[in-house]
Amino acid sequence: MKGKIEAEPLWALGAMSGTSLDGVDAALLQTDGRRIFAFGEAGYRAYSDDERAALRGALGCWPGDELGKAPEVVQRVHAELLAEFPQAELVGFHGQTLAHDPRGRGTHQLGDGDALAETLARDVVWDFRSNDVTLGGEGAPLAPFFHFACAKWIGATQPIAFLNLGGVGNLTWVDPRCDAPEDEGALLAFDTGPANAPLNDLMAARRGVDCDRGGALAAQGQVADGVLEQFLEADYFSRVPPKSLDRDDFPMLREIVSDLSDADAAATLTALAAVSVMQGMAHCPVPPERLLVSGGGRRNPVMMAMLAAGLDCSVMAVEEAGLDGDMLEAQAFAYLAVRVLRGWPTSAPGTTGVAAPVGGGRISRV
Repeated sequence: MKGKIEAEPLWALGAMSGTSLDGVDAALLQTDGRRIFAFGEAGYRAYSDDERAALRGALGCWPGDELGKAPEVVQRVHAELLAEFPQAELVGFHGQTLAHDPRGRGTHQLGDGDALAETLARDVVWDFRSNDVTLGGEGAPLAPFFHFACAKWIGATQPIAFLNLGGVGNLTWVDPRCDAPEDEGALLAFDTGPANAPLNDLMAARRGVDCDRGGALAAQGQVADGVLEQFLEADYFSRVPPKSLDRDDFPMLREIVSDLSDADAAATLTALAAVSVMQGMAHCPVPPERLLVSGGGRRNPVMMAMLAAGLDCSVMAVEEAGLDGDMLEAQAFAYLAVRVLRGWPTSAPGTTGVAAPVGGGRISRV
C-alpha cells in the first residue's frame, strides 16, 4: 500500500450506514482521489428488526454513554458485508452517526476502525468528521467533494445540484466549471431538513414497518393545514448555509402529527421533507440546471412529485444521469478514503463552513 500513495488509482471500498437505519451499503470505486475511473461491485446488508432496535436505542448517545448492543451490531454487520469484497485495496468506514452537535458536544460516529482493519486485513480510513468539527466546521455533509467528481464524470457543463433524501436531506450545488472541489465557488452544501427519518419513525411506531414504501400511505392522505408554515418558522431555515442537522433535531414533528390519521400524518411528513428542500434551493448561487436525487426518498413518488411541482428545475433520480442512487454515499466514502490517504482536503468553507479546506479521517493500517 505505501508505494501506491502518490498517484495511481486504487480500488477503494466505501461503507455507509445512514440515519434512516435501514442497513449498510458498500460499494467499490476506482479513483485517484480526484477523478472517478470506474464504478465497481456494490452490496447491501439490511438490519434485522433486533439490530435496528439496538441502533435506535443508542441514537442521541455520546462516548461514555451506555450503548447497549449497538457497538457490536455496527462492527459485526460491517465486517460481514465488507468481507465480501476481497479485491478492495482500501476501506472507507463511516460508521453509524448517533449524535451530531457541531456547535456543542461535537459529532459521534459509532465504529472502531482499528478493529475493522484487523478483521478485514485491509487499511481502513474512518472518523471522517471529527477534524472538521474541531476546526470549526459543521462536519457535514461530506459527500459534496464526491458529488463534484460525479458532475465531472457525467459531463456536466453548467451548475447542477445533488439531493440525498436519507434520514436527513442533504443538498449539494456544484459548479463543474471549476477545477477542484476545494476551489472557491465550486460547491455549496448543507442539510435541508428532516427527510425520511420522521416518516420512517412514524411508520415503525404506527404500522410496525420500516418505511412508507412507494409513498403508498402518504398518497391516501392530506397535508394538514398550516403545518408547513409552522415548520418553516424554525430558526434552522433562516440560517445561511453551510449548516447541518442531527437526525432528531425536529422532535416537534411527532407532536405536530400526533392527532392526525396515519395517512394524513404520512402525507404531512412527506410534504415537510419536500418543502424544506424548496426552501433550501433558494440558497443556491444560481439555479441549477437539474436536481439529481439519491437516497430512499427518490423511490417515494409522492415526495418526488411534490419536489417537481415546487421547483423550477428538472427533478430526476440520479439513475437518469447514469449514477447509482442507492450507493452514492458509500461510493463517496470510498472516494474520501483515498483523499485522506493522500493528505488532500475532504471539506471546504462552502461545504461545512470550516475556515479553509481541510482533510479529516484517521487511518488504521494493517
